Amino acid sequence: MSLNTLFNAVMIIVLTLITGFADAQGALWAARIWDNDRLNLDALLRASLGFGVGILVYFLTIRFLRNVGIISPEIQTAIYMLVMIVAVAVVSRAFFRWQTIDQVVALVLVAGVVWLAVRTGGVA
Repeated sequence: MSLNTLFNAVMIIVLTLITGFADAQGALWAARIWDNDRLNLDALLRASLGFGVGILVYFLTIRFLRNVGIISPEIQTAIYMLVMIVAVAVVSRAFFRWQTIDQVVALVLVAGVVWLAVRTGGVA
């Protein structure tokens, strides 16, 4: 593995984790926007900030995904959405309360997205 490939892989991991954490914050705050059937502006602003940071970092992540040959928008999006969903579960701590079988299914889904990235046109 070349140094350039290793750099790209590290950037993908770091940026994807940042994206997932930011979007998880956005999703958790978005769930509070309509507390008591009234618009909660603080929650709206925090959700917007989380999603805003998340999507900007995602746009940067795409550059590094393309550098390693992951060019399929379906695979790029699947990675993004999967990381966001897992991050919401972890940040909210709900993942740790799930039954073991549900945690295993979540991990299998992660493995499935990696499988698709390798087996389909997602990786050049």
